[in-house]
Amino acid sequence: METASIAIVGAGLSGLYAAYLLATAGISDYVVLEARDVIGGRIAVAYPPDDATAPAASPAKNRDRFDLGPTWYWPAYQRRLDGVIGALGLDRFDQYETGDMVFESSPNQSPVRTRGYRSAPTSVRLEGGMAALVDGLYQRLDAARIHTGRAVTRLQCGGGKIVLTAEDRCGRAATYRAAHVLLAVPPRLAMTAMDFVPALPEALQRGWRDVPTWMAPHAKYLAIYDEPFWRGQGLSGEARSACGPLVEIHDASAPGGHAALFGFFGIPARTRQQVSDEVLRAHCRSQLARLFGPQARNPRADFIKDWAAEPYTASAADQEATDHIANAPLATAQSGVWQDRLVGIASEWSRQFPGYVAGAIQAAENGVATVLRPPGEVV
Repeated sequence: METASIAIVGAGLSGLYAAYLLATAGISDYVVLEARDVIGGRIAVAYPPDDATAPAASPAKNRDRFDLGPTWYWPAYQRRLDGVIGALGLDRFDQYETGDMVFESSPNQSPVRTRGYRSAPTSVRLEGGMAALVDGLYQRLDAARIHTGRAVTRLQCGGGKIVLTAEDRCGRAATYRAAHVLLAVPPRLAMTAMDFVPALPEALQRGWRDVPTWMAPHAKYLAIYDEPFWRGQGLSGEARSACGPLVEIHDASAPGGHAALFGFFGIPARTRQQVSDEVLRAHCRSQLARLFGPQARNPRADFIKDWAAEPYTASAADQEATDHIANAPLATAQSGVWQDRLVGIASEWSRQFPGYVAGAIQAAENGVATVLRPPGEVV
């Protein structure tokens, strides 16, 4: 049994940032347990095919990455996230929105151009994609403290300690003991994938189970090109469609690298899962050709990321749900053995930005403050 003062369940952004905060505070005896074989959680990227074998440290490879999860943020009002990005020395750039957008309202009518608009406040992206934020944190952590391929299935609290049971891909179990646990996985997923002994308070269980998992019902399509040819047509790369399969499309080009378009599917998760990726990609290419011209039909590469098919993101309850979070749930029990020993820090627990990248930062900061505060002090 491995012992640590604090165990973090999940190596997505909130989990890694919590570990960074602990390390900054001089706490080195933490452990991060991640069910996936890779870190990052809902932050994921795709590479152009000719970059797939480039060295991991290649600046060109790291620049030419395209987001399959969260894509942008708004520094004008997500100031804490922007501060973290600045402290890590990451480069950002404005989302491209220059030119007209395209709209299609019916399969029987040709798409029309309309005047585009610029976001206010301005949305920005990171060079190297949102994974640059994950990389920046990981590089400042002790890699030996991060255990991937370890799915936590049981947490038992007693005697002032929590014993966590984690299984690898082969079903082999390992146990960890910690004074506190920071839960960096979506609350609904925690309730369906983990056993808590003793049971969490009923009101807390209900609150966690009722919170939709951000991004879980959605899927994104990404098409990578050599050049952003739509810009030469005076188009911003932005489009809206009532026909589908994509309902919202944006320019996803990397500065100094490949060009790209990405879109969100408007097809429900259970319907998508009845159609092969190959067929879905063909429909997406046809749609892009309708909107942006014949060049769009032949991308260098294209990808689909269906988050509803990710077992470490989506539960059965997320398949037909939306991801609108009306209110963030309580992050810890208000009384009993679990109070302040088990604290939720995934983005869904953020009061101000639930579900967003900025929410992961905020929730992690609140969770770390909770477990580090002196007894009786209120955060």
